[in-house]
Amino acid sequence: MPPQFSSLPTTALSLACGCARARARLFPPPSPLRRHPLLRRGIMASAARPRRALEELEWDNSFVRELPGDPRSDAVPREVLHACYTKVSPSAPVDNPKLVAWSQSVADILDLDHREFERPDFPQLFSGASPLVGSSPYAQCYGGHQFGAWAGQLGDGRAITLGEVVNSQGERWELQLKGCGKTPYSRFSDGLAVLRSSIREFLCSEAMHGLGIPTTRALCLVETGKSVVRDMFYDGNSKEEPGAIVCRVSPSFLRFGSYQIHSSRDKEDLEIVRHLANYTIRHHYPHLENIKKSEGLSFEAALGDSPAIDLTSNKYAAWAVEVAERTAYLIARWQGVGFTHDLPGKRYCFANQPDVGLWNIAQFTEPLTSAKLISKDEAYYVMERYGTKFMDEYQSIMTRKIGLTKYNKQLIGKLLNNLAVDKVDYTNFFRLLSNVKADRDIPEKDLLVPLKAALLDIGKERKEAWISWVQTYIEELVSSGVPDEERKLQ
Repeated sequence: MPPQFSSLPTTALSLACGCARARARLFPPPSPLRRHPLLRRGIMASAARPRRALEELEWDNSFVRELPGDPRSDAVPREVLHACYTKVSPSAPVDNPKLVAWSQSVADILDLDHREFERPDFPQLFSGASPLVGSSPYAQCYGGHQFGAWAGQLGDGRAITLGEVVNSQGERWELQLKGCGKTPYSRFSDGLAVLRSSIREFLCSEAMHGLGIPTTRALCLVETGKSVVRDMFYDGNSKEEPGAIVCRVSPSFLRFGSYQIHSSRDKEDLEIVRHLANYTIRHHYPHLENIKKSEGLSFEAALGDSPAIDLTSNKYAAWAVEVAERTAYLIARWQGVGFTHDLPGKRYCFANQPDVGLWNIAQFTEPLTSAKLISKDEAYYVMERYGTKFMDEYQSIMTRKIGLTKYNKQLIGKLLNNLAVDKVDYTNFFRLLSNVKADRDIPEKDLLVPLKAALLDIGKERKEAWISWVQTYIEELVSSGVPDEERKLQ
């Protein structure tokens, strides 16, 4: 039987600061059930949930039922107008596909019986070669920016959503196959994926979840049995690689571009923005449908002498604020573990991610203001809330990460600068930092001993910079009064 991966933190992400690529690194798993009693109770509780066969999953498919779709269902590349999706079926070529890996914890949130992964037809079903009973496959239409420039229609070019499964807790989970063939949004690509990148996505998504960071999940990974030609190093040397398909799982695969694409077109499409916003709130933010008056949801208008605005009078504004705060929380968590997108160029580098997040929120508010769902004052407040939430979360994360009780901007700023200058491995450094003792009497020559494995090949000048930082850090540790062993557990 293929290996299964639990949601416990058996992996960690490591980043060489200053580089634009994150790499996943596996570490031996701890003894999770002994060390995490809350997780243990969660696992024990999940055992009492119903276990369903694939044919017994409860499909709802509200996206295709409630939103406007493309009248065509072919995969010919084209501009799709006045529609949120195109119904299209997986078409990746397969030859005796094989199940490579699956996630027990993702199966649990779907109430899926683990024995289903042993079915002979499971690889056929999750390679898209055979249809899943109850599914209604589609590719989503969306637009977006690439490197800061509006790129127009993008859409699901190699991903097809099978539909929405509602579990026994009433939670809605979309299942999506990535690498399963062409869609109208594939443009010049083949819509396929290779095993190399699919393994990376499977492991990284489950690693991020294990680290407590919001992410899409991965149910399973299937090798198609067919080859896919790829130029791995973009040097003109294309080679055949094993093809693969990942089944991704998320409450929704909606993105900011899902709203932007419609506001970028004719005025009649602005009604689709409203329709899509209503759909999103109804299914994913239902608590905002009937929010009550609250002083905590009031704010002073940012423009001129406009009166204060109460978010409870506009569910769209309350929704946009929650989206902004969730985005800020997500990016603060990224920064806390040293994660960065695997994209080239300065724009998306590690240090710029918080600013790009704010820029994205600004783009998100544009279709909402164009469709007159929120005012300009409300849009400004949405962006303000992003900044406030990000700083609150980031300062809290970094304070805990270095074992202090109070945020020290100068100390953390110098640390991040040192890490970037010397391209120190982010994860390994913070693991080693917990070994530094709160002891002013440590000889200067021994101050960097606990960090030796991370501070490789640094010259005399850089060594002095690190010694200076560690001395300041130890002073802060002594002042905090937190015992060394307690600090290591933070």
